This record gives sequence, structure tokens and C-alpha cells, in this order.
Amino acid sequence: MSDTLDKSLYTLPSDQPIVGLEVKSAFDGLTDKEKKYAHFLSKASWVGGLVTMIQTSLESGPIFVLLHKLFSKQSCKDFKDVCLEKGFSEEDINALLIYTCGVFANAGNYKGFGDTKIIPNIECTTFENLIRVSSVWSELEPIWSQIKSDVYNLEKSKRCLGCNPEGCTTYLSKNCTKEDNETVTNWVKSKDLELWNTRLFKSTTEDGKVEYEIRLASKEAKELKKETVGNITYRLTSGDYSPLMSKIAEHLQQTVSYAANETQQKMLESYISSFTSGSLDEHKNGSRFWIKDKSPAVENYIGFIETYRDPTGVRGEFEGFVAVVNREMSAKFNTLVSEAEKFLPLLPWNKNFEKDKFLKPDFTSLDVLTFAGSGIPAGINIPNYDDIRQTEGFKNVSLGNVIPASYQATVSPFLSEADGELLQKYRIPAFELQVGLHELLGHGSGKLLKKERNGTFNFPSDLVDPLTGEVVSSYYESSDTYDSKFGSLSSAYEECRAEAVGLYLSLEPSVLKIFGHEGEEAEHIVYVNWLSLVYAGAGRGLEMWAPGRGWLQAHSQARFVLAQVLIQAGVVKVTQPTKDDLLVTLDKTQIRGAGRNAIGHFLLQLQTYKATGNIKAAEKLFNHYSEVKEPWLSWRSIVLAKKQPRKIFVQSNTFIDNEKVTLKSYENNAEGLINSWVERFDEPDILYKALLDLSKKDAHHFA
Repeated sequence: MSDTLDKSLYTLPSDQPIVGLEVKSAFDGLTDKEKKYAHFLSKASWVGGLVTMIQTSLESGPIFVLLHKLFSKQSCKDFKDVCLEKGFSEEDINALLIYTCGVFANAGNYKGFGDTKIIPNIECTTFENLIRVSSVWSELEPIWSQIKSDVYNLEKSKRCLGCNPEGCTTYLSKNCTKEDNETVTNWVKSKDLELWNTRLFKSTTEDGKVEYEIRLASKEAKELKKETVGNITYRLTSGDYSPLMSKIAEHLQQTVSYAANETQQKMLESYISSFTSGSLDEHKNGSRFWIKDKSPAVENYIGFIETYRDPTGVRGEFEGFVAVVNREMSAKFNTLVSEAEKFLPLLPWNKNFEKDKFLKPDFTSLDVLTFAGSGIPAGINIPNYDDIRQTEGFKNVSLGNVIPASYQATVSPFLSEADGELLQKYRIPAFELQVGLHELLGHGSGKLLKKERNGTFNFPSDLVDPLTGEVVSSYYESSDTYDSKFGSLSSAYEECRAEAVGLYLSLEPSVLKIFGHEGEEAEHIVYVNWLSLVYAGAGRGLEMWAPGRGWLQAHSQARFVLAQVLIQAGVVKVTQPTKDDLLVTLDKTQIRGAGRNAIGHFLLQLQTYKATGNIKAAEKLFNHYSEVKEPWLSWRSIVLAKKQPRKIFVQSNTFIDNEKVTLKSYENNAEGLINSWVERFDEPDILYKALLDLSKKDAHHFA
């Protein structure tokens, strides 16, 4: 490790902002049955969040056990009192508490947004001496001795998630290359399978024979398929994360009797079957029932969902959420849905590049009760399965209580005083507008041109590519999906397309009116919406880029790209008024002219390349705008110097007492967050054993 390495990039600050998600008013409006439904769904989701620990790093599970056990056996207050008596400083104790919050909230020791490692902001010896004073040190010592070198390891390959040797991952064994992944992906496609709920482990014999184990997440452990082709053997097995998947299925089974209708029951039964057997088809069936469950009082989704953190972009991270409908904001989103077919033709591609029929989704604003995973987004468009999304439908979800919590006590460097004031005043309504357009008409728009299994095509044979003027010659084969075709580019590219749709359609007065914005206020909302995105890309984007590693986060890359498009169009400028400051400006007079034209043309390129599966052209375009060169390379140090830490959210817990479900909220500080996690699990010792056993089982794959 280099002596000049800036460790502050890998620690959380002593004043780490910790905010609460307010859900009490929404939760109190539920019936007793709905509260029980939410309670058991939350139980399943929180156990699922422990699966995310295993997906993050080999040491994340044991770190969680060590910290959770530490504060389960004695309260934060008692621990602090003992440490102070022993002569430790408030600063050292606080650093341990903040690190604990970081591990819990990010589902491991890597940031959920940016994927960089989190280490304690104290020396290793101080950390050890602190936990030694615990009354359960004898239980903690064997865990600590196993992981302490990993906790502080900042060798180059350990600083960030990614493929070895640039980073580390537990989605693929350490000896797997991108070529190995491509080989396995092709075999899986030949069997009409997908990789969402899998991990890949490679072993090689002395005589050069290779075996790939594609392991499905499930309670049951079996060998499902085995095939040898030349020197390569493929084994499809089930049983990954088995003890945790078993517990998730158990909690979902408890939920079934509280379902509001038969559709919810069938949805849950399909999920239980999937998590028991490993069948992705069963999870897809559950997703189909989920789509049909319109406007439930309690909304949820659970499974292997987003592919952001798999370095090859095809495997899903476990995620589970439970939320309560906010009916006032949902009414606005439902109006947007009802008028969506009027807005889709306004996008800059013709009807042959749009779905044959817009499948009107359920679009609700939700107050989050539970969100388990590596981070909480502001909005979601799911399911991510192409075959369902393109022809059967999807749902849009805006997480309403996340948005205002995210902007509490937010500082905005690199903006003029006037822009900073406008941003502060209109940021939340502008973001609600952007989330609505991004999720519904961004992710929900656009067709994939495909050759069906029967040899027919879902597009005219004489369809002309609007960019070249020639007849379309590239498309998706029947076994292709967007994620398998675009791989590691898929997430950032699609997020960029959705963000661009949001910018483009936010200029429409009829869209603004749906959200209650007219006249001068509407103009402020438009300006702040564009400014927010430009600021996130040009002012903060470089926080998520690192030399030698490139982009660390899909949304940040997407926003940087859009900022570059607008800079090239002369609509945005970034200047350096002093040696340690930047100024980001957006020309308000150019938004509806040069700005709209630039975003419109760029959107046409993005959609055309996505629709036709033209990955080479997509990479060339996207990589051009993603490239970080001067003056951005020099400006990165300025951006990092004024980096604002992301909020950590304190979430409530539910408990059943005398057949009544109660909600418990916690203080918005480190102690409150830790207490919420301590009280979250009924049988922590069973979960401790599962996490430690799973880490030990897989250790040789990542050594």
C-alpha cells in the first residue's frame, strides 16, 4: 500500500449525516391485517439484506456479525461509558460507531453508491482495543483475528468492487476473467437460462481442464445440470446462501395468510418456490402476479434485482423493500400514466422504435417502511426482466419519504448564490417530477428489435435506421437480453437514457401541469430540474470516478455524460474562478433551444443503438462522453475536497405484541441506527452462524 494513499477517501467522516425515514403517519393508516402483512414482509427483506453482505465481500458477513454481536450484548450507551472509563476518547468511540453504521447501512464494507471500500477512521490497534473492553470479547476475538487484516486492507485490488485485479467481487471467483464470464453466459443462453440469481465459480485441474459452477441462490442444494464440452465442464447447481434463503422463504410463508387477495397469495407462493428451488422462472411468475396487484396499500418487491454491482452487469443484487402508499402523490403519478401515450410520441424516435402498445403500469408514491440492500434509491422501475417488461408490463415506484430525507441539511458547492437558493427552494418538487418521468417514460419507453424463436421479427423488414438512413441490420436474437448484450455498459447507459427522457419531457407544459406547476413556478421547476442533473454530473460526478478504475457508479457516469453533451452544445459551462473552486452555470435561455436539441439528438442515438443491440456504436458514443480528460483530471481534486457524504438512513422496526403490530422509530444518530439493527432480528445467533459459515465455505474461491 502506498504511503501517499489518501485514506480519507475510504473512511466516513466524524460528522456523517444520519437522517430518519418518516413513515409513522402512513403506517398508522393501515389496517391490522395490512400491518401484519408489512411486518412479515419486512422480516423477509431484512434477512435478504444479509445475502447482500455475502455478495459484497468475503469479510462483510463476519464484520457484520462482529459489530452486531458487540452491540447486541451491551447497549451503545453502556459500551461508550465503559470505553470512556478505560481512557478512550469520544472521537475514537464515535469513529467505531460511525463505521458500524456504514457497514449496516451499505450491507457490507463497500459503499452502496460508488463501491469504494469503507475502513474505520481509527488505527487498527485502537479499534481492537476498543472492542476488547466488550463483555463478549471472548466471542468476538476469533472473528476479529480472522478478518482484521481484511478490514484495513487497502491494496489496489481491495479499494473498490470490480473484476480482479482492478477490484474485488464475490459474484465471480477470483480466477474468473471477463472472458470466462462470456463463455459461461453463452452456455447459459444456449440452455435458455439467465444469470440474475447466480454466482460463478471456476476451478482448473493440473491437466488444464476447466469446470465452471453456476450456483443458483436457493434453500435446496442440488446439482441440476452438468455438461462437458471439450475441456470445459459446466455445472448448474443450487443452494447458494442456503440458510439465509431458507429463512427468507419461512418469513414469506408467514406473510401469505395476511395477503389482501389471491393475486398477492400467488405472488408470495411463487417467490417462496423460487427461493426454495432456485427457479428464476418462479420468480418471474411472482413478478407477473406482482404487476397485476394494482395499487395495494402495502407494496413490496423482493429478489435479485439490480445488476449495478456485478462487474459484468448480468447478476442481480438481493434487494427487498416494503412501503406504504402515499395516495396524494400517487394520484399525480396515475395521471401521468393515464396520459403517457400522449407524451411518448413527443420523444425523438418514430413509432417503430417504440413498443407496439404502451403497457400502462401501476405508478405509486410510497413511504418506505423497510428497504434492505446496499442503498435506498428515490425511484424504481421493475421488474428488470426484458421478456416481461417489453410485452407484459412493469410497475413504477417513487419512494416519497426518501426524497425529502435525502436533501436534509444539504450543501451545494460550485453553484452561484442565486442558483444555490433556487436549488434549495425547488429541489424536492423538481426531483419528484424527474423521478416520475425517469421511471415511467424513461425506463418504460423504447422497443428492443428482436428475432423471435419462430424466426419472425417484431419489426418491419424495411425499417430504416434514423441515424444512418440504411435498413436496420442488427437486432437481438431470441436468447439475447439487453443486459446480456450490453453487459457492463448496460446500467449506466440505461440510466442515462432515462435521465435524458426526464430532461426532455420536463419541458412540456402539460407534463408540468400534472404535478401542479404552471406559470413562473413551472419555469423555476424546469430550470432547477436541469440544473440539478447538470450539477450532479459536472459538479459532483467525479466523486465516483477513479484513475485506473474508471466510473464507479452508474448514475454518476450517466449524469456526467449528459453534462458533457450540454457543455458541448454551449448550454452549460464549468469555470475555475479560483485555484480551489469551480463554478457550474446553466444558460437558462438556451434550455428550450440548444439544450432541447442536444438532448433530443443524443436520446435518439441512445435509443437507436439500444433498440438494435448495436453495442459497438453504443460503446463508442458513451465512452466518448464518459472519458475523463483535462481539465477534468485536474479538477477532480477540487471536487473531492468539497465532497459531501451521502446520507445514512435510520429505518423503523415493527413488532407484534398481543396480536397487534407496533412501529418503533429511533433517534436520527449513530446510536439510533445501531439500536434499530440490534432489534431487527428475532434469532440473531442463527443468522450469525449462517453468515460465518457462508464466508468460510467460499473463502478459497476468493483467496
